[in-house]
Amino acid sequence: MSRFVESLGLVLTNAGMQRTSARTFAALLASETGRMTAKEIGDCLQVSPAAVSGAVRYLEHARIVRRGREPGQRADHFELGDGFWYEAMASNDTLYSDLAAAMRTGIAALGPSPARDRLEETRDFFDFVRQEMPALISRWRASRA
Repeated sequence: MSRFVESLGLVLTNAGMQRTSARTFAALLASETGRMTAKEIGDCLQVSPAAVSGAVRYLEHARIVRRGREPGQRADHFELGDGFWYEAMASNDTLYSDLAAAMRTGIAALGPSPARDRLEETRDFFDFVRQEMPALISRWRASRA
């Protein structure tokens, strides 16, 4: 499991995710239940409680993990849930809208130029992804059924 956690963590870090968040995600993904407490994550990754806190905060904000607590328990747990993480990533309409809006801001500031052409193509791509994502999720669910 340690090799997998480090391997996937490195891939996700290279893709832009924070290192400890990437490793935390990988540890949750590889865990038996898909759920771990902050202490279990820290023990697994051999990192400080502060590092775990920052990692899960990032993953919660990205809607990749969710926090829960069992009745009568004092410790929170963090879990992926069935299909939760990839659906959260794939259906993040706000991200694609925000990226397209940022491109529009740049386009408005530029006159005709190769830079403006690149920004327009990038805007079109993010608009396309945002529009296509619901159909992609629907096809994914159908393929799993």
